[in-house]
Amino acid sequence: MDQNIIIKNISIVDENKNIADRFDIYISEGKIKNIGIAPDDSSAIVVDGTGLTAFPSFFDMHVHFRDPGFTHKEDIITGACAAAAGGVTGVLCMPNTNPPVDNEETIRYINEKAGLTGIDIYQTACITSQMKGEKLSDFDMYKKLGVKAVSDDGKPVKNAELMRQALIKAEKNLLVTSHCEDMDIIGKGIMNKGAVSEKLGVCGMDRASEDSITAREIALAGASGVRVHIAHVSTEGSIGFIREAKKRGLKVTCETAPHYFIFTDEKLETRDADYRMNPPLREKRDVEAITQAVIDGTIDCIVTDHAPHAAEEKADFEKAPNGVVGLETSFAATLTYLYHTGKISLCRISELMSQNPRKLLGLEPVYIREGCTADICIADTEKEWIVDPEKLHSKSHNTLFKGVKLKGKPVMTISKGKIIFSELN
Repeated sequence: MDQNIIIKNISIVDENKNIADRFDIYISEGKIKNIGIAPDDSSAIVVDGTGLTAFPSFFDMHVHFRDPGFTHKEDIITGACAAAAGGVTGVLCMPNTNPPVDNEETIRYINEKAGLTGIDIYQTACITSQMKGEKLSDFDMYKKLGVKAVSDDGKPVKNAELMRQALIKAEKNLLVTSHCEDMDIIGKGIMNKGAVSEKLGVCGMDRASEDSITAREIALAGASGVRVHIAHVSTEGSIGFIREAKKRGLKVTCETAPHYFIFTDEKLETRDADYRMNPPLREKRDVEAITQAVIDGTIDCIVTDHAPHAAEEKADFEKAPNGVVGLETSFAATLTYLYHTGKISLCRISELMSQNPRKLLGLEPVYIREGCTADICIADTEKEWIVDPEKLHSKSHNTLFKGVKLKGKPVMTISKGKIIFSELN
């Protein structure tokens, strides 16, 4: 059933990179019908937007909903709930499920379940069959079923020639996303290789692993004249390669996650596996480099790499799987550490978290303007709150922001004209 909604007296982050102050937004039949002074409509839900800001809803192009196969960690329904609580109305799921996403049956299962969530859930499928790195999957089938990207996320395509073929074959229809990691260099590493790993007496993950595959992918894309997207960039070296590639006019884009411009590997001195993810938290120079790359436009998107794991799986520091949840903290963390510190604007956040991800996937950008679908995140950019893992909507609570005070929070999410999350009375 359609909802008529009037949002009164709210500031708007608009498509012209401006902040429009204190307007009414009238929503009916799933669309933004009027911006200015709302018409009289006694049937409408009225939202007091005083002191709040309306953003085009966010899109996270790197999440793991663990469905099918690992639904004790997360499933499509609970993942969508977590997204909604973070102001996110669209996601791109990774394919390392069980079975991996390389066949019609699994893709149709995901698409059918996604239709029940109220948000847009798009799928990444495997570059290689069963993610074994031996032969390319059926890209033509993927496109027919609405797949938007391909990746063997969790590991790279080891064979460079096979990766080159994938880049060329996918060029017109699918975004190739590369997990840049040389598994031979990584070995048994579980965290960044450096002073902290040595102090803890555990095997480290050398930054050369990420840097070398990033350089390889850029070389393959450049030589072939095609595009490549570099996932979850975490090192000073990798972002340097990407910056130079962009200056040369190569078709290279990239993403990072908030933890890479906020935290260093010193967080792991507590031997808490909730601070372990892949790629790992790096060092101060990496945090500074990633931050600068967000500021100067080298980084195209902020994602979460939302990777839920059950508490018992994270209990053993050295044996725990890598990954952290992030859908419900990403926007707040970005506000806290980049906006409230004066490094980037609210409009830049909208580019990084709403417009750019959709554009990279060939989707229509979301705007707050008359005639557009009403996909809106209403946020209190000044609200201070402490992250309590037990209050997260995800099925798993492995957040590295636990106990952290953040400033700014989504308080309502509207998807296709319907309120799907609200903390407002």
